[in-house]
Amino acid sequence: MSRAAIGLGTNIGDRLSNLQFAVDSFLLLPKTQVLSVSEVYETEPVGAVTDQPKFLNAVLLIETDLSPLTVLGACLGIEAAAGRKRLVKDGPRVLDLDLLFYENVKSETAELTLPHPRIMQRAFVLVPLNDLFPSGRAPGLSFGSAYKNADKSGVTPTNLKLQSKENIYG
Repeated sequence: MSRAAIGLGTNIGDRLSNLQFAVDSFLLLPKTQVLSVSEVYETEPVGAVTDQPKFLNAVLLIETDLSPLTVLGACLGIEAAAGRKRLVKDGPRVLDLDLLFYENVKSETAELTLPHPRIMQRAFVLVPLNDLFPSGRAPGLSFGSAYKNADKSGVTPTNLKLQSKENIYG
């Protein structure tokens, strides 16, 4: 089994429920376990469309026997099941799931780039990723320096919690 990290984001509707839907959906995937989930952070929008609601972001760590492309397909399917419509690049979204890394896999294809090409520039990914890997080193990814130098001013901790399998079943 390999470990992989999924970036979770949402800024439309019941944001916490949207993130919980994503975690619950990963719990249902075959050959996959949810290992942990970061704290939930509220963040400013990033990209071309900045006039939109703030996001909630978190990072989910899974262990899986599914291939990286299958995990990516699961992410897209979970987004669609949540009601995501890709109308405007960087626009508001009910759910955004990014495969951040997949243990010991590097990929640069039209379908999938691993590790995700913008991890090191996104404080809204680095901060929750650091919750899961406080050493700044994840499987196949060293991000400690990027985390240290990131502008974290737009990433605000919340008191919101996501339930993972461990939290639900003991």
